[in-house]
Amino acid sequence: MASDLCQAILVAKLEKHKNLFLNYRNLNHFPLELLKDEGLQYLERLYMKRNSLTSLPENLAQKLPNLVELYLHSNNIVYVPEEIGNLKDLQTLDLSINRLVTLPEKLHLCHSLQYLTVDRNHLWCVPRHLCQLPSLNELSMAGNRLAFLPLDLGRSRELQFVFVDNNIHLKGLPSFLYNKVIGCSGCGAPTRVSEMKLLCFSSGQLSVFLPAEVKSIGASTDYVLPLQELAMRTVYNAFYVFLKDLDFLSPISLPRSLLELLHYPLGHCHRCSQPMFTIVYPKLFPLRETPMAGLHQGRTTVSFVAYCCSTLCLQTFDLLS
Repeated sequence: MASDLCQAILVAKLEKHKNLFLNYRNLNHFPLELLKDEGLQYLERLYMKRNSLTSLPENLAQKLPNLVELYLHSNNIVYVPEEIGNLKDLQTLDLSINRLVTLPEKLHLCHSLQYLTVDRNHLWCVPRHLCQLPSLNELSMAGNRLAFLPLDLGRSRELQFVFVDNNIHLKGLPSFLYNKVIGCSGCGAPTRVSEMKLLCFSSGQLSVFLPAEVKSIGASTDYVLPLQELAMRTVYNAFYVFLKDLDFLSPISLPRSLLELLHYPLGHCHRCSQPMFTIVYPKLFPLRETPMAGLHQGRTTVSFVAYCCSTLCLQTFDLLS
């Protein structure tokens, strides 16, 4: 088997193949032959389905700079290096049926990425940086352990297909996904109230999981925002007025962690697009009120959740208008 593998890689190098099929090879480690010399510079599609890989090499982007599609379906991958962000031309990434607990933060640097599939892993959260992917059209995360989704997910016009079926703890979808093609069957299984934060709405008391970054949750009776939130919003707006001039906001004038946070707020108001950093005003819309109702009637308790920046936006925002 080893000799056959080496021969296949050698032929691909000599003949400058654009496609390489290494499925069902019983691979425990990423083949070093793929990373030697410069012979696979022309490779665009790499298929490594149904092996036993546990990780990816950090120099993968450097050695395979023209890679467009990478298929790693059905392996034992537990870790994807941050250097995946250096696969600049990558358009399709399939990591379904592996053992991932989280995704690399720098995946959002893959600006050409259009299709990301991570079905049937062990993901419990999704980096909010993924909302910044400019070309992402389809995102599939079915069969994981997700309890919430990034507040901005779906804000991009490019993202049109989102599938989160069979995430039993997922009870809320960002309302930016309204009118997108979504799949959420098997979500919203009942959980104990003590395990989640409560949101109060005019329609009664409902419960959904919220991202841990939300430090406080506004209610319709709150009219004063925390000083930290006001400061962050003010600096954020000034930051973009000055076209992200790092001399205007140097690490000396602002702690580095806060400076980086300005690039990726927790979310944006669904009513006015104001950035939000520590506090949100949530408003819930049952799925039955949307065009997707007929597809999920009786099979899910998932609802859309709008996140607003103030009581004014909370009171005036209507998902259906």
